[in-house]
Amino acid sequence: MKRCNWAEGSDIEREYHDTQWGIPAHDDRLLFEMLTLEGAQAGLSWRTILTKREAYKKAFDDFNVQKVAEYSTDKIEALLQDRAIVRNKRKINSTVNNAKHFLEIQKKFGSFDAYIWSFVNGKPIQNSWESMSEIPANTPLSDKMSKALKKRGFTFVGSTICYAFMQAIGMVNDHLVDCLCYDKIKGD
Repeated sequence: MKRCNWAEGSDIEREYHDTQWGIPAHDDRLLFEMLTLEGAQAGLSWRTILTKREAYKKAFDDFNVQKVAEYSTDKIEALLQDRAIVRNKRKINSTVNNAKHFLEIQKKFGSFDAYIWSFVNGKPIQNSWESMSEIPANTPLSDKMSKALKKRGFTFVGSTICYAFMQAIGMVNDHLVDCLCYDKIKGD
């Protein structure tokens, strides 16, 4: 058995692939973290974000959505000076903005998990890709999610980011059929 090709570039990518990517996630803290990291990745490599992940956890109070939603302009300015994370003002502001809307969804639906997983009726989509070239960058479902999140005020949630988020949190199983993780995740 082998891994999905994208995961063979470094130890950090292999570790993430083997232990997290595609495994259904339902913890709101982790969902906020992954939504933030996927947005931060826009225009960059996933390896870059993975290597900065611990710094992101530290910088954003371990992705405590309540704390992030209350960040002041001083805190945002401090984050813009933090060389350990991606110092992009739009992305940092997006994280704070998204935290506020994340809380609104939690209040309305009981959890962000209940809301986001409703896009797949609570059950992961099981794909059966044989090569990386078959895997789409976005789908009609990620288009729908993107539009719904944007309507609720979220930013950095384009369709491609939403699809990457869906892959990361296991809403879709996009491991290749000959990947060592495919059957394990399909069985969940």
